[in-house]
Amino acid sequence: MQGLKLRFAHLYPDLMNSYGDRGNMIALVMRARWRGFSVEVMDVSAGDNRRITGADCIVIGGGQGLEERMAICKDLQQKSPEIHYCAENKIPILAICSGFQLLGKYYLTAEGDRIPGIGLLDIWTIASKRRAVGHIALRVRLGNMNKTIVGFENHAGNTFLGARALPFGKVLKGYGNNGQDGKEGAIYKNVLGTYLHGPLLPKHPWLADYILEKAVNNKYPGTRLKLLNSKFEKMAYQKVLKRMAVRC
Repeated sequence: MQGLKLRFAHLYPDLMNSYGDRGNMIALVMRARWRGFSVEVMDVSAGDNRRITGADCIVIGGGQGLEERMAICKDLQQKSPEIHYCAENKIPILAICSGFQLLGKYYLTAEGDRIPGIGLLDIWTIASKRRAVGHIALRVRLGNMNKTIVGFENHAGNTFLGARALPFGKVLKGYGNNGQDGKEGAIYKNVLGTYLHGPLLPKHPWLADYILEKAVNNKYPGTRLKLLNSKFEKMAYQKVLKRMAVRC
């Protein structure tokens, strides 16, 4: 892959980095570099006016609470046209927890205040009196893959999916989007929103490669990713599965 370049945009890494979410970007970058790609990471904070439409992949993590949502809400609205453009052009976007919520229509606080999202995902979130905290396992289908995903959720909002959003997975153990319908996360084109911290990608090399492959094929059609030795990542994954008593 010598001579091939990828450009990643990491949105709000200073504010949205709960429970190791930065590890998702690290996993993508390293798995690209191990294959010989030259990688540029653009850290984009609130108030940064650099354009992100040239990114090959976008990652946004989760914040600690309402303060972080408010801090980035106005800035995210300004970036909304560019994010929508990227999504419609099938640029992979990974959004975790509050980053996932803010890609939706709105977040309704316990006080009744409506924090607007950017409406990229057909979802909405309502503050809950019950906080969902703990390990979570999902069954997901992506392409021809049928896999079990593990992670850690910690959120105080109930998220609901509209007709234009597909769930990321079916909850095997844990709470999920709202603790009612057995759904977790949301997918639209190459946009993936989920509550799973952990971080998600280091324990699931196949998912990191799935996202990378989307980014690579958008920019370099027909390019195939070479296989990597993911022994240690798989060991970490199997250990969590065993701890949760979940079958792969």
